[in-house]
Amino acid sequence: MIVSLPTHTLYAYTGGKPFNPAQPTAVFIHGVLNDHSVWILQTRYMAHHGWNVLAIDLPGHCKSEGTPPQSVEEAADTVIALLDALKIEKAALIGHSFGSLIALEATARDAVAHPGRVGNLVMVGTAYPMRVSPALLDLSVSAPFKAIDMVNSFSHSTLAPPPSALGPGTWLYGGSKALMRRVLASNTQVNVFHTGFKACDDYRGAEAAMPRVTCPALFVLGSADQMTPPKAAQSLIDLCAQPKVVQLPAGHSLMTEAPEGVLQALKDFLNP
Repeated sequence: MIVSLPTHTLYAYTGGKPFNPAQPTAVFIHGVLNDHSVWILQTRYMAHHGWNVLAIDLPGHCKSEGTPPQSVEEAADTVIALLDALKIEKAALIGHSFGSLIALEATARDAVAHPGRVGNLVMVGTAYPMRVSPALLDLSVSAPFKAIDMVNSFSHSTLAPPPSALGPGTWLYGGSKALMRRVLASNTQVNVFHTGFKACDDYRGAEAAMPRVTCPALFVLGSADQMTPPKAAQSLIDLCAQPKVVQLPAGHSLMTEAPEGVLQALKDFLNP
């Protein structure tokens, strides 16, 4: 689905179902060097069980036009513009890693202009502050393929996912590397790898944003996550008015390492 925003068009995967204004909407936001496809199992299920699904490619990534967001705040404005463009009245924002910070910031900002429009916030593989090492920031520019190898080494706790993720026999590590290379190549004008990492590293707004979030918030964390270990999310959990925490036996790539666990957490949280 292509959505026209004031400054560019945005691609949103709908799970194979047409958008239905009568249904609640779940907006899925990917992390650095990913795209909508990382949510494939979760989005397909929700689209066939009473939800509109909008799994976006961030601006300047893959099928979306525009300039890659230079900050979490800029990306959050895009999410709000998406809700406005489709006149969505009830939404859940679901983000992974970089996307989790975007979802948080968008929820906090939208609470001012449209109280109650975002009724649920889900932060998967999150941390605050979301520091990126200077060496990795440098490599994302000088040797991006080497940086991709490093990120994948730290992001995965297993080489092959359960059959329900991407299919039996899938090489999770290799598939993730291929996706990241494809996303990097999708924009020849801006290095979306470095831009995304820098936005994560620069973000300092969570301590102000989280107290403005009045809706329930779910934190889905990987017990073997080396990129955003569970303890790195505690400051956000402590600031949250209505937190729920689910910890799964997985690394940072939770949606493919623990696809059923992430889906079950969403089902329990969004449809109590």
